Amino acid sequence: MSKYRIAVVGFGNVGREVFHAIEESPDMETAGIVIRNPKKIQATKKIVGDVPVTTDVRELGKVDVAVLSIPSRSIAEVAPRFLEMGINTVDSFDIHGDDVISLREKLDEAAKAHDSVAVISAGWDPGSDSIVRALVEVVAPRGLTYTNFGPGMSLGHTVVVKAIEGVEDALSMTIPQGHGLHKRLVYVQVKEGYDFDKIAEAVKTDPYFIHDETHVYKVDDVKSLIDKGHGVHIQRKGVSGTTHNQRIEFIMSICNPAAAGQIMVAAARASLRQRPGCYTLLEIPIIDFLHGDRVQLLHRLI
Repeated sequence: MSKYRIAVVGFGNVGREVFHAIEESPDMETAGIVIRNPKKIQATKKIVGDVPVTTDVRELGKVDVAVLSIPSRSIAEVAPRFLEMGINTVDSFDIHGDDVISLREKLDEAAKAHDSVAVISAGWDPGSDSIVRALVEVVAPRGLTYTNFGPGMSLGHTVVVKAIEGVEDALSMTIPQGHGLHKRLVYVQVKEGYDFDKIAEAVKTDPYFIHDETHVYKVDDVKSLIDKGHGVHIQRKGVSGTTHNQRIEFIMSICNPAAAGQIMVAAARASLRQRPGCYTLLEIPIIDFLHGDRVQLLHRLI
């Protein structure tokens, strides 16, 4: 049986975990790694062995899905290039709210025009947590849901800080305050000649941070602080029918990039079972993410 050919686009923390998840999937193979900087090709080859590494996906032959392990703010520009080539895309776009809907509309148009599929926001939040939030609302349609993240390293927030001019390295930690409120602790290694106070202000006024209490600290060495662990505690208190005080909880403690990478790879599989268009995880049947015979999956999981 032929395997799905998956290209990994970007090879940072998440991209490396996507690669490992593909290699462990019995129905997939890595078509190649696509990176932006040609100077990093040899270093990447040392990690992936015989897997091709290139700056152009067209050099990899047939590619079924491109898993975009790149910053969220680059997705809207990059994803259409692959969709226009008839290659499905999966991303972990992590900007909630209106931006998700806007991206969905843009990629839906591109995908339908070129007979391809885009799956967006396919990380763990948004992503698998979105499914959990929907499920607990099925059980208790009226009520409140609180999503509490951490404590742990936020990949998306860390990437945003690293992109600020004058930042040598950075780490953004998410600290749960309870009932869906969070504090951001940001550790910054500053390049010589740059003003830390200006960098701190840029962090606090960025849309990723502006809604949370944020503290920025200057440090000499970020790498000595990094632990990629993270977690989530979802709580719902609501009403089933006329019965009040229904309480539901979901707790997950994870390695952030490994969980995100694994979910993206499952979404790559699911993308090949959908009609052309753009989807969030909520719009795809759960069984489509899983490898295996459908009847056997139903027999085991129901």
